[in-house]
Amino acid sequence: MSSFDHTKYRPFEPVAIANRTWPDQEITKAPIWASVDLRDGNQALVEPMTVEQKKEFFKLLVDVGFKEIEVGFPAASQLDFDFVRWLIEEDQVPDDVYIQVLTQARPELIERTYESLKGAKKAVVHVYNSTSKTQREQVFRLGKDGIKDIAVRGAQCVKDHAAKHPETEWVFQYSPESFTGTETDFAVEVCDAVIDVWQPTPEKKCIINLPATVEVATPNRFADQIEYFCRKVKNRDSIIISLHTHNDRGCGVAAAELGMMAGADRIEGTLLGNGERTGNMCVVTMAMNMYSQGIDPELNFADMDRVISVVQSCTQLPVHPRHAYAGELVFTAFSGSHQDAIKKCLANQTDEKPWDVAYLPIDPRDIGRSYQEVIRVNSQSGKGGVAFALEQEYGLALPRWLQVELSPIVQKFSEEDGGVIEAADMKRLFEENFMTSSAPYALGNYELSKKDRDTVTAELSHKDGVISVHGEGNGALSAFTSALSAHFNVRVDIVQYQEHALTVGSDSQAIAYIQANIDGERYNGVAIDNDIVSASIQAVLATVNQKVIASEQANVA
Repeated sequence: MSSFDHTKYRPFEPVAIANRTWPDQEITKAPIWASVDLRDGNQALVEPMTVEQKKEFFKLLVDVGFKEIEVGFPAASQLDFDFVRWLIEEDQVPDDVYIQVLTQARPELIERTYESLKGAKKAVVHVYNSTSKTQREQVFRLGKDGIKDIAVRGAQCVKDHAAKHPETEWVFQYSPESFTGTETDFAVEVCDAVIDVWQPTPEKKCIINLPATVEVATPNRFADQIEYFCRKVKNRDSIIISLHTHNDRGCGVAAAELGMMAGADRIEGTLLGNGERTGNMCVVTMAMNMYSQGIDPELNFADMDRVISVVQSCTQLPVHPRHAYAGELVFTAFSGSHQDAIKKCLANQTDEKPWDVAYLPIDPRDIGRSYQEVIRVNSQSGKGGVAFALEQEYGLALPRWLQVELSPIVQKFSEEDGGVIEAADMKRLFEENFMTSSAPYALGNYELSKKDRDTVTAELSHKDGVISVHGEGNGALSAFTSALSAHFNVRVDIVQYQEHALTVGSDSQAIAYIQANIDGERYNGVAIDNDIVSASIQAVLATVNQKVIASEQANVA
């Protein structure tokens, strides 16, 4: 018998709010942004980030423009503690950036947290305890007074430790965890008690963070909770109302946007939405939503491919091809009528006119994409058939993004040759266009080693002789990419990567597919070898070869 029974659930009980004002508000400026990629996002990974990956991710967050970055839970993890110490001792935090750390409202954890922050210039100490009815009754088995006492004692402990280190500019942040499952009046009561301890002023504010730890209702109900809270809480002019929405109902961005309209000042989230369960609110989506309305998001996503490359490398999570703004297919129209409309609008678009192109909410060039991605496919015909034939005949399981690149090449050949194409011709076109790792440069001997980081030294054969390249990175692929970037004076970012075993006769080999962004243009490379490392390195080389060939042709022209 089916257990799919809706009657065991109860609808969310909305807060009673009269004369709500948020529906008439508009978002006209960016919030204070706070990244929680390195803490909330990291704790949700099957394989948490290494220190090296955290370093790379932190640099990306700073470069994008975050001024508040939650870097870990140092009292709960030695790796997080060491990372915080590295940031401080190696002077890695810009003067205008606050590092934020999380701790439960427990004295021993708060003490350890302050140990990790010794010597910091600016820091946000984020203390929390759960306040929801469910957790009070079933987890902690405490009444409201007991829960409030935990918050008050934690707030006092945070304040006392900060007083011992006046050299640091401290900001206190409190979260009534599971705010959405807490009676709003009780959430106000607990936060008021914390505010009484901290005594913020308009000149020295504290942060009250209201997390949708679990998204339990529609975004308008969340906005009601936020507006009600803002009306009732003490010293509203002395506190920063922060939101931390999750995506359990798929509405994390919408809830954050409506929460801002309801009075919130600050937004916590992650790049591309990584986080527990269905993830955190995606900062990229929310920031680009503002951008598309002519509002400066105060975060710069002009190099979206770099964001994707770093996030995927550090989290080992793929970016969905339909992910808003960042997905590889979001600016590609497969429908012929859509394609025609886009072409006509682009023909009328000038830099002097506001952006107004059918099916494209923003100009792809603004985030480092090209119009080739918009116009590369004229119809859906052929793409699936090409992929099926290559897999059936040759075991080539092409990733979707490579199918899209190969399809128009095959289609053009088919049209010029009379409309009929055999699998062997498809394979030849595939090899000619993407398996270019032997010319003009071919991989010779190479050596991999690892100390603090992976290093690679490789020989590249060229018609004029042999050259040596050297690079370092997090992994062999990253090190080789660094080596090619340095030698050829280009910037290479791996955007897409896929591999699989390939059976050729009785032998088994490995095949690697790579899409790289090289100085703003995308190139696709494929290579086959006996081991996946060699195949991957040669696939990267294939993309750089294509870039070299394109540059030489441009110079001749």
